[in-house]
Amino acid sequence: MATAAKRLRADTKITIRLPASTRELIDSAAAAQGKSRTQFMIECARLQAIDVLLDQRVFNLDPDQSEALVAALENPPPPNAALRALIAVGAQKGVTEILTSKI
Repeated sequence: MATAAKRLRADTKITIRLPASTRELIDSAAAAQGKSRTQFMIECARLQAIDVLLDQRVFNLDPDQSEALVAALENPPPPNAALRALIAVGAQKGVTEILTSKI
């Protein structure tokens, strides 16, 4: 989890209205993870927002660029030292932490 030094300062507020049953569901899930409702909701909303934005990436390629992309995806180069180092970091930190720390 992020240390206090790495946490962003909370400088804005969001107020929501929701059914009591939804609040109870959120509270149960937060408790299951040992988090406060606020911590749980912020983490879930942030991860969902990142997923949505990452899914919205659009690539506009002409036919030659498209063929080059497919060829590169189907025949990737062998792993180099930088990729091995990234994989090692990913194994230690977890993929979600790596992705969310860059955004």
